[in-house]
Amino acid sequence: MSPDELHLQIRNLRLEDYEQLKELMDAVYTDIGGSWSQFTIEKLIKDFPEGQFCLEDNGRIVGVALTVKVAYTKFSNPHAYDDLIGHREAILNNKKGDALYGLDVLIHPEYRGYRLGRRLYDARKELCRQANLRAILAGGRIVNYHKYANELTPSQYLDKVQRREIYDPILTFQLANDFSVKRLLGKYLPEDKKSRGFATLLEWNNFLYEPSDNILTTRIQNVRVGAVQWQMRSVESVEELLKQVEYFVDALSGYQSDFAVFPEFFNAPLMGLTDQSQQMDAIRFLAGYTDLFKREMSQMAVSYNVNIITGSMPVQDGDSIYNVSYLCRRDGSVEEQYKLHITPHEKRDWVIEGGNEVKVFDTDAGRIGILICYDVEFPELGRIMADEGLEILFVPFWTDTRNAYLRVRHCAQARAVENECYVVICGSVGNLPEVESLDVQYAQSAVFSPSDFAFPHDAIMSETTPNTEMLMFSDLNLDELRYLHHEGSVTNKKDRRTDIYEVSRKRMS
Repeated sequence: MSPDELHLQIRNLRLEDYEQLKELMDAVYTDIGGSWSQFTIEKLIKDFPEGQFCLEDNGRIVGVALTVKVAYTKFSNPHAYDDLIGHREAILNNKKGDALYGLDVLIHPEYRGYRLGRRLYDARKELCRQANLRAILAGGRIVNYHKYANELTPSQYLDKVQRREIYDPILTFQLANDFSVKRLLGKYLPEDKKSRGFATLLEWNNFLYEPSDNILTTRIQNVRVGAVQWQMRSVESVEELLKQVEYFVDALSGYQSDFAVFPEFFNAPLMGLTDQSQQMDAIRFLAGYTDLFKREMSQMAVSYNVNIITGSMPVQDGDSIYNVSYLCRRDGSVEEQYKLHITPHEKRDWVIEGGNEVKVFDTDAGRIGILICYDVEFPELGRIMADEGLEILFVPFWTDTRNAYLRVRHCAQARAVENECYVVICGSVGNLPEVESLDVQYAQSAVFSPSDFAFPHDAIMSETTPNTEMLMFSDLNLDELRYLHHEGSVTNKKDRRTDIYEVSRKRMS
């Protein structure tokens, strides 16, 4: 058959299609009794019309996919095909089921080789997504097993098919369509002599499934991030700086941002209010205002209904100084992330110490993490966070030269690709000649995405004009990340070789 003669269309089966369907099933299922009865098919169409697909060519049915709804907990465990069949061979459709069960997918022998089965599988997957069902289950025959039954157990046969040492027309196809084998089913279809009665329990997970339909508990999927590329400027008082902070929070909230992000050490101008002959004394003076800023910014988060990433500020604990970022949620709760890797400048001039724990935080707009500047240059941290469900990584930074900035930028882009997440970097610009060792900053804040078809071609969602005070906004679709994790062109997270390497956190005593 010439491809230019084809005119293919997928639609739902209708009652008047039975004769064509019978002819197709009789042609394909010669080894297991041919077609279902007209009563069976008509009841299936009446009970669950949207789950019955056919592929037609110029009005001729050449492919079919039959489906029912089932309870996931029941059919994700061992079962037989007869568990789906009721009185008079009526296929049982559970109207309240939370999963689809794939009964049959068949293509006319004359139309094989065009990969038409994939179209029917894709239609079934789309139905699963649109209906917000948990998964697609199926009992897959292993029709070539009879050729190897004398030398291989069913489990050994499955292993060789998965390794592509043996070709099985049904199982190989299902594995290529993102189904995974959950277990082997014995006595699934006893009359199936080719499979010796065995089948595989296959599952395709709907990673978009949301078990709750309560709008108040459903997580936001489209997240707006707003960041402040902050201009360092002299201030006369703490109140003046806090007014500047609130001005930007108000502006970001006015654009309906879910997050407001500030740079590392954004309140450093306050050091100009004290004697700086000893830099250690100046950083401790700045640390004296951190509780106030944390409290005020938490209040702003509630008042302006926006989650605030507070950049970072110094914290004094006994004789030790740390560099800490706060997540001020709009529900009033506050979390903290200590900077873990301390730069030579921070160690030398301010005697800052590193924290001991990397965290991932739940918010009403995704699962997030914070790495302060230098920390993003250490890939192990991003990997640990990704393993714990990271979706958006925030990187408040402070760099003085372009090459220092590019270290942060390039590493942040790498974290986005290798961990399949969004990364937001936010820095400060301008100069503070009156503050010792803080005379210049370079920044171009940006939002990076993974690199795949769903995202911008250069994997840059948004970026600012370099060295200019401004606001930056970016809308992030968390569903696109979930697609990527499962069906991306490459799947970095899923394809890691944990059999030969691993990254793990150490628990501090």
